[in-house]
Amino acid sequence: MKKVCCLNNISSKGTDLLGEEYVLTDELAEADAVLVRSASMHEAELPESLLAIARAGAGVNNIPLEKCAERGIVVFNAPGANANAVKELVLAGMLLASRDIIGGVEWGRANRENPDVSKAAEKEKKKFAGCEIAGKTLGIIGLGAIGYKLAKTAEALGMQVLGYDPYLDLQDVKMTKNLDDIFAVSDYITLHVPLLPDTREMIDAAAIAKMKDGVVILNYARDLLVQEADLAEALKSGKVKRYLCDFANPNTLAMENCIVTPHLGASTEESEENCAVMAVEEIRNYVENGNIINSVTFPRVDKGVPAKAVRLGIFYKDTDALEGLKALLGDDILGGMRGAYGYAVADLDESADYDAVKAVSGVYRVRVVRG
Repeated sequence: MKKVCCLNNISSKGTDLLGEEYVLTDELAEADAVLVRSASMHEAELPESLLAIARAGAGVNNIPLEKCAERGIVVFNAPGANANAVKELVLAGMLLASRDIIGGVEWGRANRENPDVSKAAEKEKKKFAGCEIAGKTLGIIGLGAIGYKLAKTAEALGMQVLGYDPYLDLQDVKMTKNLDDIFAVSDYITLHVPLLPDTREMIDAAAIAKMKDGVVILNYARDLLVQEADLAEALKSGKVKRYLCDFANPNTLAMENCIVTPHLGASTEESEENCAVMAVEEIRNYVENGNIINSVTFPRVDKGVPAKAVRLGIFYKDTDALEGLKALLGDDILGGMRGAYGYAVADLDESADYDAVKAVSGVYRVRVVRG
């Protein structure tokens, strides 16, 4: 019986898939697997029994990735499961930025006691006039699951789309390999990239200076992609018309012409269900079959359902370890590297000499999946 600890509320659409071989526990100390959404695990004491952590969402900033990788604890996420929810929020953000809908709603609330409010509305509505998004240019930085969905929907709404992604070359979206092209032509710029050393504060004073006057910037990805002090100045000067983000903090809430939502990107019933289902399926596939899919710490290794008596999951660091394992166990082994960490699955007809497997140069954890 495997024990699964949920550190946040996880949709029952996912946990119901665990089956009879699993039981939910509130005690992290006894868990074989963890399901988590936003709870921080950086200070948590990870038990020796822990095999895997599945984030029911895309970002994994709340999980100690290096610590887990060093111990052979596989960290999964759910890429694409919340893509439609975030896409729809970005579209809502563009509409809020182009039409002063919020200002209009606030005017109505302030004038709700006025018996002549209908007549007053006809006089005041010009204060809230805006523009249409059809015909405008949307620059999308990052064309993963969210960015791609957004590109196709924006095109269907009559927008001109230009995408930038150094890792992708899409045939059905107009792309550029020069980020400055995005800055130069876009009326709206939206960010859909992970937080990495080369993306941290990528939108700063230098980048903003290359943009069109009155540009709208949307950030529903990561707060640290934007240099907030530089953006605040650009909003004051009018260089940037609006900044829309999903990250409430003292800086964003104090900015002029900034529309902030409280991290609502994936907050839909459908998204939470999709993420929970994907996370549970990843956990089960790894625990029962040793397969790794959608891990942020180890390579994708999918060897299907075990067909032999024994299946091993082997963690290693040395790039030559896989050849050493093949020499010891035979060719019925599948593995690879992700950064500094490697993982392989080996199927055997009979029990292996586990001490010999552990002795292969670079190997630091061996898990018996079956046998």
